[in-house]
Amino acid sequence: MSLFIGIDSGTQSVKAVVLDLDTRKVVAEARAPHALIAGLPAGHMEQHPQTWTAAMDRVIGEVAAQIDRSRVRGIGVSGQQHGFVPLDASGQVIRPAKLWCDTSTVAECAILTKKLGGEKAAIRQAGLAFLPGFTAPKILWLKRHEPAHYKKLRHVLLPHDYLNFHLTGNYGMEPGDASGTALLDVRKRTWSKAAIKAVDKNLADWLPPLGDSAGIAGTLSPARARAYGFATDVIVSAGGGDNMMGAIGTGNVTPGVVTASFGTSGTIYAFAPKPVVDPQGEIAAFCSSTGGWLPLLCTMNVTTVTEQVRTLFGQDHAALNAAVAAVPPGAGGLVLLPYLAGERTPNVPAGSGVLLGLNPQTFSAGHVARAAMEGVTLGMNYGLRRLAALGVKAKEIRVTGGGAKSAVWRQIMADVFGVPVVAMMEDEGAALGGAIQAAWALARQTQPKTAITRFTEGSVALNESTRCMPAKTNGARYRELQAVQDELSLSLRGLFQRQHRLAEY
Repeated sequence: MSLFIGIDSGTQSVKAVVLDLDTRKVVAEARAPHALIAGLPAGHMEQHPQTWTAAMDRVIGEVAAQIDRSRVRGIGVSGQQHGFVPLDASGQVIRPAKLWCDTSTVAECAILTKKLGGEKAAIRQAGLAFLPGFTAPKILWLKRHEPAHYKKLRHVLLPHDYLNFHLTGNYGMEPGDASGTALLDVRKRTWSKAAIKAVDKNLADWLPPLGDSAGIAGTLSPARARAYGFATDVIVSAGGGDNMMGAIGTGNVTPGVVTASFGTSGTIYAFAPKPVVDPQGEIAAFCSSTGGWLPLLCTMNVTTVTEQVRTLFGQDHAALNAAVAAVPPGAGGLVLLPYLAGERTPNVPAGSGVLLGLNPQTFSAGHVARAAMEGVTLGMNYGLRRLAALGVKAKEIRVTGGGAKSAVWRQIMADVFGVPVVAMMEDEGAALGGAIQAAWALARQTQPKTAITRFTEGSVALNESTRCMPAKTNGARYRELQAVQDELSLSLRGLFQRQHRLAEY
């Protein structure tokens, strides 16, 4: 008779689900929005951490009202990766958090890379290159640009860790989300002394202790327990980044399963029993939040692109999908390079969007909409092919996020990826993953060898009605389009830098 709450705090909202462990069903859900800080310079993407905690308190209150509160045994938190939450000695937020999609730290990445002896040396030492999305360059950015704020820094947390801090009052981190800081030696799951020293020799004192991903962050503080109407022995699991929790929520906890998230950003990842380090640095050699590793590719432009196209043409989602379906695969040769917010894979932080192939036949809402869906999917396939080259090959892809709800988009995914694509019964995979991890963490307090598959089996289900099989004729066309997009991206990277400077005038 146990209930577990999963929280997913993303860029746009906080979601909560309640998993009934007896029936393996989600019995309550809630969502609360929060916003980016408006009016910042290009490349700067920030949020007030207090808006996350307020939204989390709201959704927990809403699901608590739908259930028997006395049955709640644990809470697991998923959060957007890489965000830098700077706290002072008393645990107060010093300034807004710089987010995963913030690309203002290109100069800091170059500085850190040089200090470690170049990109290949950084990858050899810690397993990851320094990219603008990661946390380490954000910390150096604060040191270089806001020294008064940096002087107050005493605690560095990631978004989900800050939510755990709000729930328990404890500081902590686990290897999964910590591997996205570029401060962790991902092979050894310990802090990298070289990476930390490159930022600041004192940083080691400001990083929280690394705990076990299968452990607990603590129990609810008396204040939070009273606010929610829960018992004070409700545990809060270690939690993890949204991709790590999404892996749990899609059953991606053993080799052979590949998950793709088509949300604000796009990610494709797979469980691995040993580190998968990309010598080129394009695939992130992350740790999982289940004790293994999670090689991952990330593109920064997915539903943000399709949503802007939809808004531009005044369409609702049904009209957008109908417009795309009315245009043949390949969009008449119209190719969109979808770097509206720069790009991470490939690493083109100064990139911008490019349409190639406009003519009287393709200058239509439907063609542009289809090129947008195809463009972001081809962008993700760039990374999927790199994963395959590293030995992580997909036989089936489980899709989540807003894009997974579109039948025409799922077919594009299957045709581009060349493997079957299927959506989940519970689309809030990261939140479900948080609930499952909490159940697992509690069980391991008395049965330390309990496998997480004991909880994913039965709780995670595929929606077979959404399964799409790849069409061979479409696949050949998309391979040609992929080659065009790849060549376009490569040839324009130097030009992007010049255009970026013009945009700042």
